[in-house]
Amino acid sequence: MGRIVVNLDVEMAKRKISLGELAERIDLTQANLSILKTGKARAIRFTTLEAICRELQCQPGDILEYREE
Repeated sequence: MGRIVVNLDVEMAKRKISLGELAERIDLTQANLSILKTGKARAIRFTTLEAICRELQCQPGDILEYREE
């Protein structure tokens, strides 16, 4: 059985953007973005994923990864 890994922290570090700055740019609370960043989220809206990709200039596959366990 596999799992989805969230690599948001990696992409943010590459672009030297803070959690607070990204949250403000995509109009999401820091708390909700933190839940996503730590991989504790159970779902993500496509609009949120689109906003993250727009601001970080990346693809959804850069943020989400499937790993076999």
